[in-house]
Amino acid sequence: MALEASCLPLPQSCSPVTEQSAARDSDALTSRFWEAAVERRLLVQQCADCGHYQFYPRPVCLACFSLNVRWVTAAGTGTVYSMTTVWIKVVAELEPPYTVAIVELDEGPRLTSNLISHDPRIGQRVRVAWREREGMPPLPIFEAVQ
Repeated sequence: MALEASCLPLPQSCSPVTEQSAARDSDALTSRFWEAAVERRLLVQQCADCGHYQFYPRPVCLACFSLNVRWVTAAGTGTVYSMTTVWIKVVAELEPPYTVAIVELDEGPRLTSNLISHDPRIGQRVRVAWREREGMPPLPIFEAVQ
């Protein structure tokens, strides 16, 4: 019998990496990600048992269900998997139009982020850059590799 996820209370360690979690010191699962972001390092999780990479952070490996997951520094390079242009003002920090992309990191996980490119396109090679934010850790964004 399968358990419905909606029936189970989520432990605090299962919260996604979000701006709100960046503001909380109590989020044990994502705090390492934000500490590394301050140092301009992009972290992802890797399973020490099967080698699988994953992002956003979880307490277990999605491939083998091992509890032996650890943070590792990603190369910070990848490929644009999907993208869209946003034409309306959604957040105060971003003036439209801007590009939101799903970037597939070279390690395998996909991240949704802002893409800075004069000619954005699917399949384009990108590398991590950082958007500064007052009073908060910087956000990883991506720029085209020249």
